[in-house]
Amino acid sequence: MTEQRIDPALLRGLSGRRIGRRDIFKIAGLGAAVSAAAACGVKGKATGSASQAPDAVQKFWAGKSAGPTIRFANWPLYMDPSHPELKKFTAQTGMKVTYKEVINDDSTWFAKIQPQLAAKKSIGYDLMVMTNGVEFEECVELGFYAPLDHSKMPNYTANAAPKYKNEAFDKGNVYSVPWASGITGIGYNPKYIKTPPTSLEDLLNTAYKGKIGMFFDTQEIGNFGMMATGSNPETSTPDDWKKAATWLTQQRDSGVVRKYYDQDYISALANGDIWMCMAWSGDIFQQNASSGTNLQFVIPTDGGTLWTDNMTIPITAENPVGAMQLIDFFYDPKIAASLAEYINYITPVPAAQAIIAADAAAASGEDKAALEQVANSPLVFPSQSDYSKLHYYRDFKTPAEHQEYQAVFNPIVTS
Repeated sequence: MTEQRIDPALLRGLSGRRIGRRDIFKIAGLGAAVSAAAACGVKGKATGSASQAPDAVQKFWAGKSAGPTIRFANWPLYMDPSHPELKKFTAQTGMKVTYKEVINDDSTWFAKIQPQLAAKKSIGYDLMVMTNGVEFEECVELGFYAPLDHSKMPNYTANAAPKYKNEAFDKGNVYSVPWASGITGIGYNPKYIKTPPTSLEDLLNTAYKGKIGMFFDTQEIGNFGMMATGSNPETSTPDDWKKAATWLTQQRDSGVVRKYYDQDYISALANGDIWMCMAWSGDIFQQNASSGTNLQFVIPTDGGTLWTDNMTIPITAENPVGAMQLIDFFYDPKIAASLAEYINYITPVPAAQAIIAADAAAASGEDKAALEQVANSPLVFPSQSDYSKLHYYRDFKTPAEHQEYQAVFNPIVTS
Protein backbone atom coordinates (compact mmCIF):
# COMPACT_ATOMS: atom_id res chain seq x y z
CA MET A 1 0.00 0.00 0.00
CA THR A 2 2.47 2.60 -1.19
CA GLU A 3 0.20 4.85 -3.28
CA GLN A 4 0.22 8.55 -2.37
CA ARG A 5 -2.79 9.63 -0.33
CA ILE A 6 -4.25 12.96 0.72
CA ASP A 7 -3.85 13.64 4.43
CA PRO A 8 -7.25 12.62 5.81
CA ALA A 9 -7.16 15.31 8.50
CA LEU A 10 -6.56 18.05 5.94
CA LEU A 11 -9.27 16.73 3.65
CA ARG A 12 -11.87 16.44 6.37
CA GLY A 13 -11.00 19.52 8.40
CA LEU A 14 -9.75 18.25 11.74
CA SER A 15 -12.55 16.52 13.60
CA GLY A 16 -15.27 17.31 11.08
CA ARG A 17 -15.03 14.04 9.19
CA ARG A 18 -18.35 12.49 10.10
CA ILE A 19 -20.23 15.33 11.74
CA GLY A 20 -23.43 14.23 10.01
CA ARG A 21 -23.30 10.74 11.49
CA ARG A 22 -22.94 11.97 15.04
CA ASP A 23 -25.29 14.92 14.72
CA ILE A 24 -28.26 12.79 13.69
CA PHE A 25 -29.57 12.71 17.24
CA LYS A 26 -29.11 16.46 17.67
CA ILE A 27 -30.28 17.70 14.27
CA ALA A 28 -33.36 15.61 13.80
CA GLY A 29 -33.96 13.67 17.00
CA LEU A 30 -34.29 9.95 17.36
CA GLY A 31 -38.00 10.03 16.61
CA ALA A 32 -37.56 11.66 13.19
CA ALA A 33 -37.83 8.38 11.32
CA VAL A 34 -41.28 7.70 12.68
CA SER A 35 -42.39 11.27 12.02
CA ALA A 36 -41.01 11.18 8.49
CA ALA A 37 -42.87 7.98 7.73
CA ALA A 38 -46.11 9.47 8.96
CA ALA A 39 -45.53 12.67 6.99
CA CYS A 40 -45.09 10.69 3.79
CA GLY A 41 -48.51 9.14 4.29
CA VAL A 42 -47.11 5.67 3.64
CA LYS A 43 -47.81 2.96 6.16
CA GLY A 44 -45.57 -0.06 6.39
CA LYS A 45 -46.41 -3.41 7.87
CA ALA A 46 -43.86 -4.55 10.44
CA THR A 47 -42.56 -7.80 9.05
CA GLY A 48 -38.89 -7.90 10.03
CA SER A 49 -37.80 -10.30 12.73
CA ALA A 50 -34.65 -12.22 13.57
CA SER A 51 -36.78 -15.32 14.26
CA GLN A 52 -37.92 -15.44 10.65
CA ALA A 53 -34.34 -15.42 9.31
CA PRO A 54 -33.83 -19.10 8.32
CA ASP A 55 -36.92 -19.24 6.09
CA ALA A 56 -36.42 -15.66 4.92
CA VAL A 57 -32.85 -16.33 3.82
CA GLN A 58 -33.82 -19.27 1.64
CA LYS A 59 -36.82 -17.47 0.19
CA PHE A 60 -34.98 -14.24 -0.61
CA TRP A 61 -31.81 -15.67 -2.14
CA ALA A 62 -33.27 -18.56 -4.13
CA GLY A 63 -32.52 -18.20 -7.82
CA LYS A 64 -30.61 -14.90 -7.54
CA SER A 65 -27.29 -14.28 -9.30
CA ALA A 66 -24.80 -11.43 -9.43
CA GLY A 67 -25.27 -8.56 -11.87
CA PRO A 68 -22.64 -6.39 -13.56
CA THR A 69 -22.98 -3.31 -11.30
CA ILE A 70 -23.33 -2.65 -7.56
CA ARG A 71 -24.69 0.70 -6.40
CA PHE A 72 -23.29 1.63 -2.99
CA ALA A 73 -24.67 4.45 -0.76
CA ASN A 74 -22.39 5.62 2.05
CA TRP A 75 -21.57 8.59 4.28
CA PRO A 76 -19.21 11.35 3.06
CA LEU A 77 -15.47 10.88 3.50
CA TYR A 78 -15.78 7.28 4.64
CA MET A 79 -13.43 5.95 1.98
CA ASP A 80 -10.33 7.20 0.18
CA PRO A 81 -11.68 9.37 -2.70
CA SER A 82 -9.63 7.35 -5.19
CA HIS A 83 -11.57 4.25 -4.08
CA PRO A 84 -8.63 1.82 -4.09
CA GLU A 85 -10.63 -0.95 -2.42
CA LEU A 86 -13.44 -0.76 -4.96
CA LYS A 87 -10.97 -0.86 -7.82
CA LYS A 88 -9.51 -4.06 -6.39
CA PHE A 89 -12.98 -5.54 -6.06
CA THR A 90 -13.75 -4.78 -9.69
CA ALA A 91 -10.44 -6.28 -10.81
CA GLN A 92 -11.17 -9.40 -8.78
CA THR A 93 -14.83 -9.92 -9.69
CA GLY A 94 -15.46 -7.95 -12.87
CA MET A 95 -18.34 -6.10 -11.16
CA LYS A 96 -18.35 -2.31 -11.33
CA VAL A 97 -19.22 -0.36 -8.17
CA THR A 98 -21.02 2.96 -8.39
CA TYR A 99 -20.17 4.68 -5.11
CA LYS A 100 -22.15 7.69 -3.88
CA GLU A 101 -21.70 9.70 -0.67
CA VAL A 102 -25.39 10.44 -0.26
CA ILE A 103 -26.08 9.67 3.43
CA ASN A 104 -25.59 12.64 5.74
CA ASP A 105 -27.77 11.52 8.63
CA ASP A 106 -29.93 8.46 9.20
CA SER A 107 -33.23 10.26 9.72
CA THR A 108 -33.08 12.18 6.43
CA TRP A 109 -31.94 9.08 4.58
CA PHE A 110 -34.76 7.02 6.07
CA ALA A 111 -37.32 9.65 5.08
CA LYS A 112 -35.99 9.50 1.52
CA ILE A 113 -36.02 5.71 1.08
CA GLN A 114 -39.06 4.80 3.17
CA PRO A 115 -41.77 5.49 0.56
CA GLN A 116 -40.02 3.44 -2.14
CA LEU A 117 -39.25 0.52 0.15
CA ALA A 118 -42.78 0.52 1.55
CA ALA A 119 -44.04 0.36 -2.04
CA LYS A 120 -41.56 -2.47 -2.81
CA LYS A 121 -39.69 -0.28 -5.30
CA SER A 122 -35.96 0.13 -5.86
CA ILE A 123 -34.24 2.99 -4.06
CA GLY A 124 -31.45 3.02 -6.63
CA TYR A 125 -28.91 1.32 -4.36
CA ASP A 126 -27.93 -2.27 -3.61
CA LEU A 127 -25.90 -1.55 -0.47
CA MET A 128 -26.25 1.18 2.17
CA VAL A 129 -24.59 2.00 5.49
CA MET A 130 -26.94 2.60 8.45
CA THR A 131 -26.12 3.43 12.07
CA ASN A 132 -27.53 1.43 14.96
CA GLY A 133 -30.45 3.43 16.32
CA VAL A 134 -34.10 4.16 15.74
CA GLU A 135 -33.91 4.24 11.94
CA PHE A 136 -32.09 0.93 11.84
CA GLU A 137 -34.71 -0.65 14.08
CA GLU A 138 -37.51 0.85 12.01
CA CYS A 139 -36.06 -0.70 8.84
CA VAL A 140 -35.98 -4.10 10.55
CA GLU A 141 -39.53 -3.82 11.82
CA LEU A 142 -40.84 -2.75 8.42
CA GLY A 143 -39.00 -5.54 6.58
CA PHE A 144 -36.81 -3.16 4.59
CA TYR A 145 -33.57 -5.16 4.92
CA ALA A 146 -32.68 -8.31 3.03
CA PRO A 147 -31.64 -11.15 5.38
CA LEU A 148 -27.98 -11.98 4.91
CA ASP A 149 -26.85 -15.43 3.83
CA HIS A 150 -23.88 -16.10 6.10
CA SER A 151 -22.92 -19.19 4.13
CA LYS A 152 -21.84 -16.82 1.35
CA MET A 153 -19.72 -14.60 3.63
CA PRO A 154 -16.60 -16.65 4.46
CA ASN A 155 -14.39 -13.60 5.11
CA TYR A 156 -16.84 -12.21 7.62
CA THR A 157 -17.17 -15.59 9.36
CA ALA A 158 -13.40 -16.03 9.58
CA ASN A 159 -12.26 -12.50 10.34
CA ALA A 160 -14.92 -10.48 12.20
CA ALA A 161 -14.18 -9.74 15.85
CA PRO A 162 -16.49 -11.60 18.27
CA LYS A 163 -17.88 -8.27 19.49
CA TYR A 164 -19.34 -7.67 16.02
CA LYS A 165 -20.93 -11.08 15.57
CA ASN A 166 -23.72 -10.71 18.09
CA GLU A 167 -24.60 -7.06 18.36
CA ALA A 168 -27.50 -6.13 20.61
CA PHE A 169 -29.39 -4.25 17.88
CA ASP A 170 -29.12 -7.14 15.37
CA LYS A 171 -28.61 -10.40 17.21
CA GLY A 172 -26.78 -12.88 15.04
CA ASN A 173 -26.18 -10.22 12.35
CA VAL A 174 -29.35 -11.23 10.57
CA TYR A 175 -29.55 -8.03 8.52
CA SER A 176 -26.22 -6.26 8.91
CA VAL A 177 -22.49 -6.43 9.46
CA PRO A 178 -20.35 -3.49 10.61
CA TRP A 179 -18.56 -1.10 8.29
CA ALA A 180 -16.77 0.76 11.11
CA SER A 181 -17.45 1.90 14.66
CA GLY A 182 -16.39 4.33 17.36
CA ILE A 183 -16.44 4.79 21.13
CA THR A 184 -17.93 7.42 23.42
CA GLY A 185 -15.78 7.82 26.53
CA ILE A 186 -14.00 10.61 28.41
CA GLY A 187 -11.49 12.92 26.77
CA TYR A 188 -9.21 15.12 28.85
CA ASN A 189 -6.41 17.64 28.44
CA PRO A 190 -3.36 16.54 30.48
CA LYS A 191 -2.13 20.14 30.53
CA TYR A 192 -4.82 20.79 33.14
CA ILE A 193 -5.79 17.34 34.42
CA LYS A 194 -2.85 15.81 36.26
CA THR A 195 -4.70 12.79 37.65
CA PRO A 196 -6.22 10.86 34.71
CA PRO A 197 -9.94 10.15 35.10
CA THR A 198 -10.90 6.51 35.48
CA SER A 199 -14.59 6.58 36.36
CA LEU A 200 -17.72 8.45 35.39
CA GLU A 201 -17.68 9.80 38.95
CA ASP A 202 -14.75 11.98 37.84
CA LEU A 203 -17.32 13.97 35.86
CA LEU A 204 -18.73 15.08 39.24
CA ASN A 205 -15.42 16.37 40.60
CA THR A 206 -16.01 19.89 41.94
CA ALA A 207 -12.27 20.62 41.61
CA TYR A 208 -13.07 21.04 37.91
CA LYS A 209 -16.04 23.35 38.43
CA GLY A 210 -17.04 24.96 35.16
CA LYS A 211 -14.41 22.98 33.27
CA ILE A 212 -16.32 19.80 32.42
CA GLY A 213 -18.19 19.33 29.15
CA MET A 214 -21.08 16.98 28.43
CA PHE A 215 -22.86 16.11 25.19
CA PHE A 216 -26.16 17.70 24.24
CA ASP A 217 -27.22 14.37 22.70
CA THR A 218 -29.75 12.79 25.08
CA GLN A 219 -28.89 9.23 24.07
CA GLU A 220 -25.24 9.84 24.84
CA ILE A 221 -25.76 11.52 28.22
CA GLY A 222 -28.50 9.02 29.05
CA ASN A 223 -26.04 6.17 28.50
CA PHE A 224 -23.47 7.83 30.76
CA GLY A 225 -26.04 8.46 33.48
CA MET A 226 -27.23 4.86 33.34
CA MET A 227 -23.73 3.42 33.45
CA ALA A 228 -22.85 5.74 36.35
CA THR A 229 -25.83 4.40 38.31
CA GLY A 230 -25.14 0.75 37.51
CA SER A 231 -27.63 0.13 34.70
CA ASN A 232 -27.04 -1.46 31.30
CA PRO A 233 -28.34 1.02 28.68
CA GLU A 234 -29.25 -1.74 26.24
CA THR A 235 -31.72 -3.38 28.64
CA SER A 236 -32.67 -0.30 30.65
CA THR A 237 -36.14 0.47 31.97
CA PRO A 238 -37.91 3.78 32.68
CA ASP A 239 -36.88 3.44 36.32
CA ASP A 240 -33.23 3.19 35.18
CA TRP A 241 -33.71 6.34 33.10
CA LYS A 242 -35.03 8.24 36.09
CA LYS A 243 -32.08 7.18 38.26
CA ALA A 244 -29.71 8.27 35.52
CA ALA A 245 -31.50 11.60 35.19
CA THR A 246 -31.13 12.18 38.92
CA TRP A 247 -27.34 11.64 38.64
CA LEU A 248 -27.10 13.97 35.63
CA THR A 249 -29.21 16.62 37.33
CA GLN A 250 -26.95 16.49 40.37
CA GLN A 251 -23.96 16.96 38.09
CA ARG A 252 -25.55 19.93 36.31
CA ASP A 253 -26.71 21.63 39.49
CA SER A 254 -23.28 21.28 41.13
CA GLY A 255 -21.88 23.76 38.60
CA VAL A 256 -19.16 21.49 37.20
CA VAL A 257 -20.65 21.46 33.68
CA ARG A 258 -19.59 24.40 31.54
CA LYS A 259 -21.79 23.49 28.59
CA TYR A 260 -23.68 20.69 26.81
CA TYR A 261 -21.78 20.44 23.56
CA ASP A 262 -22.37 19.42 19.99
CA GLN A 263 -19.33 18.94 17.74
CA ASP A 264 -17.56 22.03 19.08
CA TYR A 265 -16.41 20.28 22.25
CA ILE A 266 -13.13 19.14 20.68
CA SER A 267 -11.82 22.68 20.12
CA ALA A 268 -12.91 23.70 23.63
CA LEU A 269 -11.00 20.72 25.04
CA ALA A 270 -7.91 21.49 22.99
CA ASN A 271 -7.76 25.20 23.88
CA GLY A 272 -8.47 24.76 27.60
CA ASP A 273 -12.00 26.16 27.78
CA ILE A 274 -12.85 22.79 29.29
CA TRP A 275 -10.45 20.28 30.79
CA MET A 276 -12.52 17.10 30.62
CA CYS A 277 -15.47 16.09 28.46
CA MET A 278 -17.49 13.27 27.02
CA ALA A 279 -15.68 12.49 23.76
CA TRP A 280 -15.72 10.39 20.63
CA SER A 281 -12.60 8.29 20.16
CA GLY A 282 -12.19 9.29 16.50
CA ASP A 283 -12.22 12.98 17.37
CA ILE A 284 -9.42 12.62 19.89
CA PHE A 285 -7.32 10.58 17.43
CA GLN A 286 -7.88 13.06 14.60
CA GLN A 287 -7.27 16.16 16.74
CA ASN A 288 -3.93 14.83 17.95
CA ALA A 289 -2.87 13.60 14.52
CA SER A 290 -3.72 16.83 12.73
CA SER A 291 -2.79 19.46 15.31
CA GLY A 292 -0.07 17.91 17.43
CA THR A 293 -2.11 18.14 20.62
CA ASN A 294 -1.82 15.54 23.34
CA LEU A 295 -5.45 15.02 24.30
CA GLN A 296 -6.11 11.73 26.07
CA PHE A 297 -9.07 9.35 25.85
CA VAL A 298 -10.22 6.79 28.41
CA ILE A 299 -13.05 4.32 28.63
CA PRO A 300 -14.40 4.68 32.18
CA THR A 301 -14.42 1.62 34.41
CA ASP A 302 -18.20 2.06 34.58
CA GLY A 303 -18.42 1.69 30.81
CA GLY A 304 -18.55 3.56 27.51
CA THR A 305 -20.74 3.51 24.40
CA LEU A 306 -20.01 1.66 21.17
CA TRP A 307 -21.79 2.92 18.06
CA THR A 308 -21.61 1.09 14.77
CA ASP A 309 -22.22 1.99 11.14
CA ASN A 310 -23.50 -1.10 9.35
CA MET A 311 -23.62 -2.45 5.82
CA THR A 312 -27.16 -3.46 4.87
CA ILE A 313 -28.90 -4.57 1.68
CA PRO A 314 -32.30 -3.00 0.94
CA ILE A 315 -34.99 -5.59 0.24
CA THR A 316 -35.54 -4.14 -3.26
CA ALA A 317 -31.86 -4.24 -4.28
CA GLU A 318 -31.38 -5.05 -7.95
CA ASN A 319 -28.04 -6.76 -7.38
CA PRO A 320 -28.15 -8.16 -3.84
CA VAL A 321 -25.78 -11.02 -4.67
CA GLY A 322 -23.13 -8.58 -5.80
CA ALA A 323 -23.77 -6.43 -2.74
CA MET A 324 -23.24 -9.37 -0.41
CA GLN A 325 -20.01 -10.25 -2.21
CA LEU A 326 -18.83 -6.67 -1.71
CA ILE A 327 -19.76 -6.79 1.98
CA ASP A 328 -17.68 -9.92 2.42
CA PHE A 329 -14.82 -8.40 0.40
CA PHE A 330 -14.38 -5.70 3.05
CA TYR A 331 -13.74 -8.43 5.63
CA ASP A 332 -10.58 -9.52 3.82
CA PRO A 333 -7.93 -8.34 6.33
CA LYS A 334 -5.87 -6.61 3.62
CA ILE A 335 -8.90 -4.66 2.45
CA ALA A 336 -9.98 -3.86 6.01
CA ALA A 337 -6.46 -2.60 6.72
CA SER A 338 -6.48 -0.39 3.64
CA LEU A 339 -9.79 1.15 4.71
CA ALA A 340 -8.72 1.68 8.34
CA GLU A 341 -5.48 3.35 7.25
CA TYR A 342 -7.56 6.04 5.63
CA ILE A 343 -10.65 6.50 7.81
CA ASN A 344 -9.00 5.86 11.23
CA TYR A 345 -12.18 4.47 12.80
CA ILE A 346 -12.41 1.13 14.58
CA THR A 347 -12.29 -1.73 12.11
CA PRO A 348 -14.31 -4.88 12.87
CA VAL A 349 -11.39 -6.97 11.52
CA PRO A 350 -8.65 -7.40 14.18
CA ALA A 351 -6.23 -9.02 11.71
CA ALA A 352 -5.98 -5.66 9.93
CA GLN A 353 -3.72 -4.40 12.73
CA ALA A 354 -0.75 -6.61 11.82
CA ILE A 355 -1.08 -5.62 8.17
CA ILE A 356 -1.06 -1.91 9.01
CA ALA A 357 1.98 -2.48 11.21
CA ALA A 358 3.72 -4.21 8.29
CA ASP A 359 2.81 -1.32 6.00
CA ALA A 360 4.28 1.07 8.55
CA ALA A 361 7.52 -0.92 8.67
CA ALA A 362 7.82 -0.69 4.90
CA ALA A 363 7.03 3.04 4.75
CA SER A 364 9.20 6.04 5.52
CA GLY A 365 8.94 9.60 6.77
CA GLU A 366 5.51 11.02 7.57
CA ASP A 367 3.73 8.01 6.07
CA LYS A 368 5.59 5.69 8.42
CA ALA A 369 4.76 7.79 11.48
CA ALA A 370 1.09 8.06 10.50
CA LEU A 371 0.71 4.32 9.89
CA GLU A 372 2.46 3.48 13.15
CA GLN A 373 0.05 5.78 14.96
CA VAL A 374 -2.94 3.98 13.45
CA ALA A 375 -1.53 0.49 14.07
CA ASN A 376 -0.73 1.20 17.71
CA SER A 377 -3.79 3.22 18.65
CA PRO A 378 -6.32 1.70 21.07
CA LEU A 379 -8.78 4.18 19.53
CA VAL A 380 -8.60 2.19 16.28
CA PHE A 381 -7.89 -1.23 17.78
CA PRO A 382 -9.50 -1.47 21.24
CA SER A 383 -8.41 -4.31 23.48
CA GLN A 384 -10.76 -7.06 24.55
CA SER A 385 -10.88 -5.52 28.01
CA ASP A 386 -11.95 -2.25 26.39
CA TYR A 387 -14.70 -3.99 24.42
CA SER A 388 -15.97 -5.67 27.58
CA LYS A 389 -16.79 -2.23 29.02
CA LEU A 390 -18.73 -0.96 26.01
CA HIS A 391 -22.50 -0.81 25.57
CA TYR A 392 -24.81 -0.03 22.66
CA TYR A 393 -27.63 2.50 22.72
CA ARG A 394 -31.10 1.57 23.92
CA ASP A 395 -33.31 0.48 21.01
CA PHE A 396 -36.78 2.01 21.23
CA LYS A 397 -39.50 -0.30 20.00
CA THR A 398 -42.26 2.30 19.75
CA PRO A 399 -42.54 6.08 19.32
CA ALA A 400 -44.20 6.28 22.74
CA GLU A 401 -41.22 4.57 24.38
CA HIS A 402 -38.83 7.01 22.76
CA GLN A 403 -40.97 9.97 23.78
CA GLU A 404 -40.93 8.73 27.37
CA TYR A 405 -37.14 8.56 27.27
CA GLN A 406 -36.87 12.05 25.80
CA ALA A 407 -39.18 13.43 28.46
CA VAL A 408 -36.76 12.17 31.12
CA PHE A 409 -33.51 13.49 29.63
CA ASN A 410 -34.45 16.55 27.57
CA PRO A 411 -34.96 18.81 30.61
CA ILE A 412 -31.36 18.21 31.70
CA VAL A 413 -29.77 19.69 28.58
CA THR A 414 -32.42 22.34 27.83
CA SER A 415 -33.00 23.91 31.24
